[in-house]
Amino acid sequence: MMMLDPSSGELPPIPAKRYFTIGEVSELCSVKPHVLRYWEQEFQQLQPVKRRGNRRYYQRHEVELIRTIRRLLYIEGYTISGAGNRLREEKQKSGKRLNKKLYDQVIEELTDISDLLRS
Repeated sequence: MMMLDPSSGELPPIPAKRYFTIGEVSELCSVKPHVLRYWEQEFQQLQPVKRRGNRRYYQRHEVELIRTIRRLLYIEGYTISGAGNRLREEKQKSGKRLNKKLYDQVIEELTDISDLLRS
């Protein structure tokens, strides 16, 4: 297993797969398996599927989350607590953006319906 420098921003592309083992995620994210297991305890958002023999299987969104956690901790210098706070803030912001986008879409559709009813 070839580990990249944790402070390096270069990571290999994520293959088009549904599930990844902890070893694969370790290589894709340049983070050792024991660190991934520790992060599962510290970050509630990180919950891989556990199957036979407690084997962990990560999905693409979790690999992306791990890369974000890695960047916050190793590159941007956040603490575990600070990274957790930052992730929660980002989730709230993205939720608000999604709500705004959905709201705008509903208004547009209602306007179209109103115009159709008038004609």
